[in-house]
Amino acid sequence: MAGILSGLRVVEVSAFVAAPIGGMTLAQMGAEVIRIDPIGGNIDYRRWPLAPNGTSLYWTGLNKSKRSVALALNTPEGREIARALICAPGEDAGILLTNLPASGWMSHAELSKHRADLIMLRLTGNHDGSGAVDYTVNCASGFPTATGTGGDPVNHVLPAWDIATGLYLSTGLLAAERARRRDGQGREVTLALSDVMLATVANLGYVADVQVNNAVRPAMGNDLYGAWGRDFPTKDGRRIMICAISNRQWQAVGKATGLSAKIAMIGPMLDVDLNDEGGRFEARHAINAVLAPWFAKHTLAEIGAAFAGSGVLWGPYQDFAQLVHEDARCSTANPLFSTITQPEVGEVLAPAVPLTFAERAPAAPAPRLGEHTDQVLAEVLGLPTSAIGRLHDAGTVAGPKED
Repeated sequence: MAGILSGLRVVEVSAFVAAPIGGMTLAQMGAEVIRIDPIGGNIDYRRWPLAPNGTSLYWTGLNKSKRSVALALNTPEGREIARALICAPGEDAGILLTNLPASGWMSHAELSKHRADLIMLRLTGNHDGSGAVDYTVNCASGFPTATGTGGDPVNHVLPAWDIATGLYLSTGLLAAERARRRDGQGREVTLALSDVMLATVANLGYVADVQVNNAVRPAMGNDLYGAWGRDFPTKDGRRIMICAISNRQWQAVGKATGLSAKIAMIGPMLDVDLNDEGGRFEARHAINAVLAPWFAKHTLAEIGAAFAGSGVLWGPYQDFAQLVHEDARCSTANPLFSTITQPEVGEVLAPAVPLTFAERAPAAPAPRLGEHTDQVLAEVLGLPTSAIGRLHDAGTVAGPKED
């Protein structure tokens, strides 16, 4: 099934997380995304986790639905082929997505000499062009000091800024492409990883909280900030997260646990309004003390049965194995997933794009490195087989067997 972006061509020259996610998002919506790598793979090609044969599950996970071309980018001949692919004619082509240093032959100024309406999405670490990665951006965000129970900062293992940045990249690319359709103009669009972090922190109110209230959000473990929610251990050694944002959800907690009457006593005792998020937050310790024994007396299965259809917002804590084996959402019962045969890995569960379109295509495997080199050179650049063979002989291009 063709995706909603069918016909759009994007060339991606990238590594690691953010730019590959941006390219994969477009590819899974039907765009033709040609990822160009150096022969032998870029610096992320063997990144953990690995399959038993050494194939990177990380790389294959972030490059689904793309086409792969391997070029000797350290040679003038390889760079010339890359330039030709980036600047190939066509109203739906001439788009580059990269997080590599865009200087020399790969700068917007140089590439625009070959295609004036070139669109270039360029990711940097900081707005001044200096380097940064998710780890160095996150440590400055304030979130690690607000995570945990205080004391040493706690890093999360989710590369949240990379993920958000990748989605910004895909959004920015589509915006620039739409603008080009209106005015025929090419554009260089830049995005700094640290700016994604800064914008997010400010959008969530934490910058204003310092300026207006001279307040810094404290670390408070797993308690929900400004409302009621926290984790509780169960009788069988599991742990669940439960929260109530609306009054309806709050009332559902008391009804499902049978503790409405006891919980209602807390408001008058502490002089807080439990029908208000802030009041529940102020009374959280007393609320938690009433509820904790109930969770401790019930197993995870019993809690699930009690909460089923109740309107309570809750979920179990799961490790990755429990997510795969116990959560029905992470299975082909969810239309998001299908089982694919990933070359050099085998059968794996793989997601399509999370957006649901009538044209949503199922998940497709990541390519083998250089899998589409010959096909792309023939289709996009019109090179005959003999010319492609000479490029192989010269070590300018490579296919999967050569890597």
